[in-house]
Parts: sequence; structure tokens; C-alpha cells
Amino acid sequence: MSRIAKAPLELPQGVTATIAAQGVTIKGAKGSLNLLLGAGVSVVQTEKKLEIKYSDPGQARTQAGATRAHLANMVKGVTKGYEKKLELVGVGFRAAVQGKSLNLTLGFSHPVNVAIPEGIAIETPSQTEILIKGIDRQKVGQIAAEIRGIRPPEPYKGKGVRYAGEKITLKEGKKK
Repeated sequence: MSRIAKAPLELPQGVTATIAAQGVTIKGAKGSLNLLLGAGVSVVQTEKKLEIKYSDPGQARTQAGATRAHLANMVKGVTKGYEKKLELVGVGFRAAVQGKSLNLTLGFSHPVNVAIPEGIAIETPSQTEILIKGIDRQKVGQIAAEIRGIRPPEPYKGKGVRYAGEKITLKEGKKK
């Protein structure tokens, strides 16, 4: 059995799990998340613990470990939530939230508007910082990657959108 799937998942106080035939719903203080189960994988609840079981040792074995990891991420999401921080580096680069969209000025001839999806909150503490918050780890990471993908950091001056704390190795410029 997968070593990750062997470890039972403990549910903290205030978190409840509802197990159906095809999926699991985790509810907590910040909201609720659903996970569809793969074929051959099942979840059993005993008191305040979730245990992952699988029927055949083939594909279901690998899915059991992934299912346990997804459930652990869901439990953390509904209790604490997830956040990603992006930084804008470059002269004139700015970000502002206007209603349900993020307005970015990134040196293009036009401003770029990014729609904010349901379940995600975006804040701009300053003009050069973007804070993305939500309970779904995958959604938070995907939105952060899409915003970074609009203008990724270039290797000569380091200008662009980067994750907070991301190290950009700069290349040496052309020599005369």
C-alpha cells in the first residue's frame, strides 16, 4: 500500500466529512470542498479520522496516495486557507483590483484585465504586490500561474511578474 495512503487523516475540530458513493465533501469554517474518488478507491470514516482503502493493487494504489494528499489539502484549505503573493518588478508596472477583475499595467500598449473567479479573493496591498487567497489550493496556484504567465520575469533585467521570494538568475548582457 502507498505509504502516504496508509497514514490516516485526522479531522480537526470544526471540520466534518461527508462520504458519498462517488466522492467526499469536506466542510469547515471557511467553506466546503468536494473531491471525486477514482475507481477502486474508497474512504472510510472512523471517529475523527479518514482512512483511504483501495481494492486492486494496480492503478488504484497510486490513486489512493493522491486521494489522501488531496483530502489533506482540502482540510487545510477549509481551516486556514491558502495564499500566494506575487510581486511586480519594473518601472511603471502596477496592479489594482476593480470590482470582479484585476487590472494590470505591465508595459504593454494596453492594460490587461484578469477576471477573478468564484472562491478566489485578490488583494493589492500596494501597487506592486498581488495577494491571492482561497480555500482551494489548486485554484489559488492556477490563478497565480496565469497572472505570472502574462509577463514572466525576463532573464536580463529581471522585469516581470514573479512569486514573492522567487530568485531570478540574471544573464550577463552582450559585451562590446
